[in-house]
This record gives sequence, C-alpha cells and structure tokens, in this order.
Amino acid sequence: MAEISEKEREAIGKQARELLEKFGKALESVKLKEKKKESKVGGFRVEGEGKQGDKEFRRIMFENAPAKEGDNIIAEKKKW
Repeated sequence: MAEISEKEREAIGKQARELLEKFGKALESVKLKEKKKESKVGGFRVEGEGKQGDKEFRRIMFENAPAKEGDNIIAEKKKW
C-alpha cells in the first residue's frame, strides 16, 4: 500500500470534518412525524372450548396411518 504524507492526511481529515458538518446541518432540517404510541397490549387469545376438528379428516388420517395406538398415530423419524 502507498503511504500517505502528513499533508495529505491532514487534507483528508479536513474533508471528512467538512462532510460531517454538512451532513449534520442537513439532518437539522429533517422533520420526522411523531409515532403514535399504543399502550394496548394485544395478541392474547380468549380461553375457551376452541374449535372442533374436522371429524371426517381425522377418520381418514387414522385409516391411512400404518400404526396407531388409541387416539395416537405412531410414527418413526426418517422412515421414507
């Protein structure tokens, strides 16, 4: 890599400071809209009975299952 002389280093530093000052002044004129803060907490579900599953789908799934035990389908990992 080429070495930079002290004079060039000072010139680069001066340019950098000028750029930062211009950028800072430009940011002063920027106006942002205020965000509305909502204090309401959401995302919670109401506890209850829930929805009933599709009985026909369940029947077909259990018919197609190679191994089952009561209300559970017995499956093995990575057996394709």
